[in-house]
Amino acid sequence: MRKHNAFTLIELLVVIAVIALLMAILIPVLRSARELGQRTVCLSNLRQLTLAWTAYATEYDGVLVKGEAYGSYSIGTRRLEGWVMGAFLSKTRSKLMANPNKGALWPWIKDIDVYRCPRGRPGHLLTYATVSSANGRLVEGTYLGDKMARFRLSTLQLIGKRVGSTVLLLTNLTDIVSPGASQRAVFIGTGQATGFSNDFRVEYLYPKWSKSSPPPIRHSDGVTLSMADGHAEYWKWKGRETVEMPRKLLHGRDLTSTVTHERLSDDYEPRTEDGLYDLQRLQRATWGRLGYSAEQAP
Repeated sequence: MRKHNAFTLIELLVVIAVIALLMAILIPVLRSARELGQRTVCLSNLRQLTLAWTAYATEYDGVLVKGEAYGSYSIGTRRLEGWVMGAFLSKTRSKLMANPNKGALWPWIKDIDVYRCPRGRPGHLLTYATVSSANGRLVEGTYLGDKMARFRLSTLQLIGKRVGSTVLLLTNLTDIVSPGASQRAVFIGTGQATGFSNDFRVEYLYPKWSKSSPPPIRHSDGVTLSMADGHAEYWKWKGRETVEMPRKLLHGRDLTSTVTHERLSDDYEPRTEDGLYDLQRLQRATWGRLGYSAEQAP
């Protein structure tokens, strides 16, 4: 009788087990390689945005571009608009390109892919923000005068409060002295745009995360950001609570945004040493210093 060569059931089970083992090993490796590639693109985008940010200031006698997105205002005889404007709230690339209202940095960067991280929230064509200290929202304790001062002053040079050699709210390149440009943050990867002012607010006077700006976690429980000297960094969050703090998606008129808690009225105070370390590290990069004693923090 002629014999037929064939796998036995045991052999088939062994082959299947080997394939499953290889897949279990390879999938995390491939996922990690993909994340590293996307992170590299993100860091490159941040560097390009920061170079455009510097080029704008050089063009306008050191005055920094408006860090709040989507709006414009007048300073003396000049009309200033946000670094990005309403075009970046579009939901499709074609609508964005057709909208002329793209913002003050568009003349330097006309590639819409630079404004979006590969790991950004789906449907968001803008996934970066300036930190509030980069001529952004007025945060308590960081500026002179009341909240209407910005609209009454004829020059941007008088707004930022100075503590020693550190200017808190930056409005001109000459403000960046202590700490130096390599330690002052400009852009941060938020992973999404919002229908608000879109700058990333971190408090100065208090050891807490602002309700409208929970720490971003788009890159392997970490964040990407750029510094005023043009380089970009990746920070892995040290505290588990930084990653796991309560968050809620809000569905606004334009795009979905994230807040720190179920209720908009709640900020978030870190409860662990590592969580506080993450917050203070970003506060120092944003404002150049803490506005409270580290020993007084919980």
